[in-house]
Amino acid sequence: MQDKREDKPSLLLHICCAPCSPHVVDLLKNSFRLTAYFYGPNIQPESEYLLRLDEAKVFAEKIGLRLTLPEYDTKRWFHMVRGHEEEREGGGRCRICYRFRLEKTAQFAFHNSFTYFATVLSVSPHKDAAAINKTGLKLAREYGLRFFEADFKKRDGFKLTVRKGKEFGFYRQNYCGCIFSRRDVWGNTKNCM
Repeated sequence: MQDKREDKPSLLLHICCAPCSPHVVDLLKNSFRLTAYFYGPNIQPESEYLLRLDEAKVFAEKIGLRLTLPEYDTKRWFHMVRGHEEEREGGGRCRICYRFRLEKTAQFAFHNSFTYFATVLSVSPHKDAAAINKTGLKLAREYGLRFFEADFKKRDGFKLTVRKGKEFGFYRQNYCGCIFSRRDVWGNTKNCM
């Protein structure tokens, strides 16, 4: 008897924290063979990155989700956003960051024979789903892949992901991850680098 899992196309799902992942995973797991790709070079300080990484590992283990962990490449991320440090969340810096993280995901998907790639980023009410999807579709064309286009916050998606995150007992951060969004919330970037 053929494994039904093998009938599904493969999808590499970019995640950057466990709390934003459960609803998206639930939506995708019946249609795809999922692998999570934890990529967050924008997340500072490193202690915050490690906290988010540990929760992603716990989440993946609890639900039997494969998890891939590329390097934590903050130097390259800072180089990419140089000149955009003073922008508020949602501006040009965020679009650069979307592209940076999605391109790394697309590259991994291409080199490891995935059919699709996607991201949980659009589940956040602070993220521009149209910009994320535009970037994902462009990268899909460049790498010969398919991008799963979605605005996961719609139809109460954000409320569902918050509820599911609480059920798992996840810590919910109050900033996207980069020191500049942390500055906007907390007022400084001290001890972040």
